[in-house]
Amino acid sequence: MAITKATEIAKIEVVGTWNIQVALDMVITEDSVEISRSRTRKVFQPYSSSKDGDTWTHTDTDISAEATEVQAVANAVWTDTVKANYKAFVESQEI
Repeated sequence: MAITKATEIAKIEVVGTWNIQVALDMVITEDSVEISRSRTRKVFQPYSSSKDGDTWTHTDTDISAEATEVQAVANAVWTDTVKANYKAFVESQEI
């Protein structure tokens, strides 16, 4: 009886202008027969942002550990214009 566990990308979606949502399925099989499947999600934005007084800091989101498919979508979607619009949006919010 061989039990294996694998993570599969079920879906990659661009939600709104800059959010990338990734659905991941954890699949457990026994002797090549699926016995369990569960789903988790991750959401990525171009930056993590923080404010100290009147100064904003925007740190690039590190996607280097993500699957190449996720990286490709992020690199295609997060253009310089999208990143600038994201910064402007974040900075317009009241904290």
